[in-house]
Amino acid sequence: MPDFDYDLFVIGAGSGGVRASRVSAAHGARVAVAEEYRVGGTCVIRGCVPKKLLIFGAHFAEDLKDARRFGWDVPDCHFDWATLRDNVLADVDRLNGLYTQTLHNNQVEVFQERATVSGPNEVTLASGRKVSAKHILIATGAHPLVPAFPGSELGITSNEVFHIDKLPKRVLIAGGGYIANEFAGIFNELGSHVTLVNRTDVILRGYDHSIRDRLLQISITKGIDFRFHSEFRKIEQTEGGALRVELSKFEPIEVDCVLFATGRVPNTKGLGLEDVGVEIDDMGAIKVDDENRSSVDSIFAVGDVTNRVQLTPVAIREGQAFADTIFGNKPHKVDYSCIPNAVFSHPPMAGVGMTESEAKNKLGSIAVYQSDFRAMKNVLADRNERALYKMVCEGTTGRVVGLHMIGPDAPEILQAAAVAVKAGLTKDAFDQTVALHPTMAEELVLLK
Repeated sequence: MPDFDYDLFVIGAGSGGVRASRVSAAHGARVAVAEEYRVGGTCVIRGCVPKKLLIFGAHFAEDLKDARRFGWDVPDCHFDWATLRDNVLADVDRLNGLYTQTLHNNQVEVFQERATVSGPNEVTLASGRKVSAKHILIATGAHPLVPAFPGSELGITSNEVFHIDKLPKRVLIAGGGYIANEFAGIFNELGSHVTLVNRTDVILRGYDHSIRDRLLQISITKGIDFRFHSEFRKIEQTEGGALRVELSKFEPIEVDCVLFATGRVPNTKGLGLEDVGVEIDDMGAIKVDDENRSSVDSIFAVGDVTNRVQLTPVAIREGQAFADTIFGNKPHKVDYSCIPNAVFSHPPMAGVGMTESEAKNKLGSIAVYQSDFRAMKNVLADRNERALYKMVCEGTTGRVVGLHMIGPDAPEILQAAAVAVKAGLTKDAFDQTVALHPTMAEELVLLK
């Protein structure tokens, strides 16, 4: 057997790469990881964690207003973007340190530099040093896609939005997915005028139509401006520093910030993968089998760089499965069915399993149960915002095949309910469960 410098070399220290490195080392492997930016990856450094902190901050706008209806003498409050931004970035620094420390504690050697693949068992670091490894794992994630048109370089992406100097008064957001809708809610709550531009008239494609339509209605009521069936023509900077955006089918609009949320592209460019025989698909993603192995036996990939399911918990599970299978003598594969998902919009939405449309196409006979109501807090706050819960069941057996909801704390509620869907429980099992009153979650066992 050849003598390698490491049993495993991981390129990319995001959620999947860190989990694979830590667990592989715990199984006794000699592990090294290279990260050219910061340990923690998209989720921790420039994604779901800092974004969720911004969402918490944005929620105070409604909470402070609602508090008056609950007897609190709340004065008019001033919001300071720099304070929120700096506190969020400080927490990112803290998490970066913790993730790095976790790797060190597990005896994983960390190279803070770019690495490329120079052979089936060889990695070349930016310093020029070459190291060998029995197994190479690519966990480099993905980056935001910026559409190509004149002036597109004047916009920013979700990578840069956490670092902007001041809160823009007018924001144009391109896209209709979860990133676009989450930042639309954040900026709207913080006082910016938000315009969301999408090429179609469908937001959050793939989510249940009733839930996404409810979010659209609420967002419009909150003052978010939607411009559908429109594409960018040009962006120019005015003498006053604003951005003049030309769109198809609409008059030009002046804004202070353009945020692109138009999809993400796997980070495979320049890694040397194709030179050693690793197959890449048309989207730039690494082709892997159900054991995360690429077309080269010694090279594996997990997370967004594979473009299977771009979710942090999925990348973590893939990293765990890889480590257990290769080094832990506990082979297993990731089950991609019934993955819960959430959009931290205002209000948030969440879902698991089949949508109503998917169930009709796959099962034919289905039964749908709904609850359309105002949360108790919203009633007293005089906030005319309704929640919607939806249960999709197999028609013949009553098995719950999908749960979808929008309303306060929907993601927190769905996490527990997703266990029931994954376990294949029936509507009758929900009906027989005593309600926890008064809660929003009790609606799940009272659906009609």
